[in-house]
Amino acid sequence: MRLSGKHAAVTGGNSGIGLAIARAFRNEGAQVAVMGRDAVTLEAAATDLGSGTVSTRGDVSNLADLDRFYAEIGQTFGGLDVLVANAGVYSSSPLTDTTPEFFHHVSDVNFRGTFFTVQRALSLLRDGASVILVTSTINETGVPGLAVYAATKAAVRSLARSFAAELQPRGIRVNALSPGIIDTPIFDRLGMKDGRVEELKRDLQEQVPMNRLGTPDEVARAAVFLASEDSSYITGAELPISGGLGQL
Repeated sequence: MRLSGKHAAVTGGNSGIGLAIARAFRNEGAQVAVMGRDAVTLEAAATDLGSGTVSTRGDVSNLADLDRFYAEIGQTFGGLDVLVANAGVYSSSPLTDTTPEFFHHVSDVNFRGTFFTVQRALSLLRDGASVILVTSTINETGVPGLAVYAATKAAVRSLARSFAAELQPRGIRVNALSPGIIDTPIFDRLGMKDGRVEELKRDLQEQVPMNRLGTPDEVARAAVFLASEDSSYITGAELPISGGLGQL
């Protein structure tokens, strides 16, 4: 029960990696607040996480939604010991076809949304809190069609360093969690024909030194480490959960 008595918030906590992190926090003794855009999966997540869970429908690119989320947390928990800025969108577009609208959408959620997720929480974060920003191993590689997505994730990695330096006087640690290729429901939302998703997973698996995709629970266990006193001497760092992808 490494997070016993703690209060934690997870954006994008209604499915995939975010839900796995929220569930792991709850299992370690924390009370949890989650925010997500989809009402159906958010309701299911709140039921999964159990009584006492704060669940707020909202989009991190909308500052009013963030403020409402934090107002509910303030009324229910009084403050936060752990904040996970996990909400993000994965979208691809060839350089030649990328529109300003596409660029702004991905940037507003992944980069701007992460920045203000932390900024708007500052009055709730208790001294000594842990902040975790979810980036991606793609922030250090070049992949055709993912220029905007990768750049926003590189920006998130940079924020972890800057936030860590700025919040150190309050004893607040800030680190980046960097998943590789994780088997999440995002594959089911790619709009591919039957069988193509499994084919894609096999192709991606061949790129991973450990020859398999990761699971949300494996990312969640790393998040528990960064949220707990087990990582008390770590700040400004990036922890890759990638099966060796980008490392070997």
